[in-house]
Amino acid sequence: MTNNGSNINTQRGASGLVMLVMVLFFGSLLTLLLKLGPAYMDDYTIQEALEALDGTKGLSAMGPAQVRSLINKRLSVNNVRTLSAESITVDKDGDRVLIVVDYEVRSPVISNIDAVMHFKHAYDMSGQ
Repeated sequence: MTNNGSNINTQRGASGLVMLVMVLFFGSLLTLLLKLGPAYMDDYTIQEALEALDGTKGLSAMGPAQVRSLINKRLSVNNVRTLSAESITVDKDGDRVLIVVDYEVRSPVISNIDAVMHFKHAYDMSGQ
């Protein structure tokens, strides 16, 4: 009799332990995605809002407080609450405006374990 793998005793699938490890692994990945994903989506929205400022009429004539206010208005429309006004630095050089956004987001993952995400972006814009 030849053994071609059709014997029920030799055909086996994943054991219960392997299945448990796989469920825990993919569950952990899903948890991380659900906890960290919103911070990255907010950062993407912040980048889009700041890139949309390029070419804004009168940007170079505005003071730093006015530019921060304009940025905060755009972010509040998109329901972004992770960025504070202190995280935005506005420097002016003639008609050039340099905006630096530097902030971090802390997200609780499990119990006393937090994930810290640091974001920093610099934009050099010219206002008409």
